[in-house]
Amino acid sequence: MHPTRMQRILPAAIGIALLVQCSSFLLIECSNWPWCQSAEFGPELQPGHVQAAGVLTAGAAEQAGSAAPCVAPPPRTWQRYAFDSRHMGTLFRIVVYATDATQAQQAAQAAFNRIAALDACMSDYQSSSELLRLCQAYAETTSGPAVRVSDDLFRVLATAEQLSRRSQGAFDVTVGPLSLLWRHARRTQELPDPAALAAARARVGYDKVRLDPLWQTVHLTVPGMRLDLGGIAKGYAADEALRLLRDNFGLPHALVAAWGDIVCGDPPPGETAWRIQIAPIAASHKPRYIRLARAAVSTSGDLEQFVVINGVRYSHVLDPRTGLGLTGRRSVTVIAPRGIEADSLTKAVSVLPLPQALQLIADTPGTAAYIAVLDEKTGQVHEVRSPRFADYEERAD
Repeated sequence: MHPTRMQRILPAAIGIALLVQCSSFLLIECSNWPWCQSAEFGPELQPGHVQAAGVLTAGAAEQAGSAAPCVAPPPRTWQRYAFDSRHMGTLFRIVVYATDATQAQQAAQAAFNRIAALDACMSDYQSSSELLRLCQAYAETTSGPAVRVSDDLFRVLATAEQLSRRSQGAFDVTVGPLSLLWRHARRTQELPDPAALAAARARVGYDKVRLDPLWQTVHLTVPGMRLDLGGIAKGYAADEALRLLRDNFGLPHALVAAWGDIVCGDPPPGETAWRIQIAPIAASHKPRYIRLARAAVSTSGDLEQFVVINGVRYSHVLDPRTGLGLTGRRSVTVIAPRGIEADSLTKAVSVLPLPQALQLIADTPGTAAYIAVLDEKTGQVHEVRSPRFADYEERAD
């Protein structure tokens, strides 16, 4: 697997600002960079893929020819590179500033390899994944011994358990049996059978998972349980990719995006932050912009993933406590120190009533939330912000 596409932009025309679409929810806007002329590298994207972002040169270009004796070489220049690759059922994008294309491509390749390894570990679609092998160990009985798992899987399950307890089950990775029913419902346009829904709910509950941090083992206490890390794994994978770029390749000016999840490292050279757009919940609603550095943001909603059955719109976000897809039109954006936190918190905040959702954010250090609720009858949008969100939001002049 290689990064799908790379595009480099060299000096050519002043004052270009490039808006890069990362998902239906979040967009990254590049800053004011000097002039540009594009040249493409690598294979073309397959149909349906998002086009790769541009790579911009910051600073003066090196002059042609050899330097005179005893004259200092020209300063190193940062160049902006962007790479796309599909993992975890979505498109991952890496934006990184490096001093040459080889360094950037090697770093992006290593980061995508790390994401692919995490996908192989945590997928609930790949029967050979570590996650599904864990579930299979308890498919018929729970009398067997606890299963020792990898560092990555245990870390994600431990983080998930903490949020499940704090949110009183609004976030719950044991939701797998319900996820299977609702995937089928979206294909058939039919609600899950009540008996099947009840049977699935009996196998859901974060309190049915036993974690042992000393031995790093997991024990599922009800036969037929199935874990689904779709609400937390992408954020963790983005965290790990960004960490690898920084620690292994010395590239701190980077950003990793996975659908509605974005993890930001140091801002672009010469800038104070990455500028990110939150797509509006309705066409009549204006987008919002936030500025982030060394933080993460995640947006969750039903703008694209939903099903309408008997005139009712059901979101792909499930309430683990009822077993049903959410029916209210709500878009939730959460800012947090890490992607694993932002990703999972958006799901909990989507499920909880507004007062409880805002309290959860208030009780979580370093987090902020923006919630937009659409009244489908009137078309009006009700906006709610946690107090800390103003620290990141870009206000209109």
